[in-house]
Amino acid sequence: MDYIVSQKNGEAVQQAIDNAARAGGGKVVLEPGIYPSGTIYMRDNIELHLCAGAVIFGREGSDSYDDFSPEAIHGVAPEKSQKCLIAADSVKNIAITGDGEINGNGLSFYDTNVPEGECFEKPPHPRPRMIQMVNCTNVRLDGISVMESPNWNIYLALCRDVKIRNIRVMGDHRFNNGDGIDMDSCSNVVISDSIFNTSDDCMILRAIRHDLNIPSICEQITVTNCVLNSRCNGIRLGCPSDDTIRNCSFNNIIFKGTGSGVHCEVPLRYLRQNCTGYLNIYNITFNNFNIDCGRYPIRIGIEDGLQPRGIENLHFNNFIIKSGLPIYLKGSAKTPLKNISLNNISGTVNSDDPLHTQFVRNLKLEKIDLSAEIGEDVPFKRIEWESWETKF
Repeated sequence: MDYIVSQKNGEAVQQAIDNAARAGGGKVVLEPGIYPSGTIYMRDNIELHLCAGAVIFGREGSDSYDDFSPEAIHGVAPEKSQKCLIAADSVKNIAITGDGEINGNGLSFYDTNVPEGECFEKPPHPRPRMIQMVNCTNVRLDGISVMESPNWNIYLALCRDVKIRNIRVMGDHRFNNGDGIDMDSCSNVVISDSIFNTSDDCMILRAIRHDLNIPSICEQITVTNCVLNSRCNGIRLGCPSDDTIRNCSFNNIIFKGTGSGVHCEVPLRYLRQNCTGYLNIYNITFNNFNIDCGRYPIRIGIEDGLQPRGIENLHFNNFIIKSGLPIYLKGSAKTPLKNISLNNISGTVNSDDPLHTQFVRNLKLEKIDLSAEIGEDVPFKRIEWESWETKF
């Protein structure tokens, strides 16, 4: 059954969702128009459909922090925030569809009085995300645009069986922490035919232990036919204290931005307390990438002294790159990278070194055609030396 929402506010949207849920489920349809709103809660068996021209619009940041209610994050609140515009906690069979828009009104949350070219100042209050789903099953996002989030755009934690297709995620590059989609401890996720243009990482795989006593796994994530643009990273894998990320695939990706294309950094600065590094990443493939970036096209790096469980079986096939820095593969003495393959990689690097490797075991290189474009021109300087060679 369809539930048509014509009254233009979030309270009317919530009422329609609750009415549909009490009847066992249904499709809540937003007619064209702007719907100012605080947090909207999804329920079991609900499709929230935004017609073309319908906009769920976050209320002004300076006056509405209480409108964005806390929603359970199950242990960890990234960026010190549990607030969001669309919330789903432990629900099943839900969808957000249509050609409409979810707009976070992000500019209203920031101090924009900063020098030209710098990011806006974060407010002292927790900033809401646009869509936040925790411990949900059978989720679908199709057709929608997610715009101007003051924080992460889409956060999926502990979710299973997720299909995301034909969405747009757009944010001002002067915002902070404007991640496109964070998939934390999720499984069976398919993302296709979508566009991400964000201030922070476009796509992130995480495996945060929300309860330190319960293992966390992010697995079986497939991303296909997507266009990415970011001042940070296109695809990011893990942080040092994460658990296991495995068996994932990224295919037919275009990335353009000032940051890096594929980024997996294991640094001390992100280490949780009482941890020396726990991350374990394996069996990840990257196929058919076109990368034009200001930093690294591929960066896999473990900071010295850290000892994650492992990063291995990462395969990069059919890459065309134009980058400011080289392909960078660095393990540590305690945890070397293992079984890394680069196949059919071509392009130019605006550096004196197209490929940097350290602490890598079983590195496989095939069909590599890279050119280092620049290098330091050291002027000739004669020195005095006692060798007989200098006497002629």
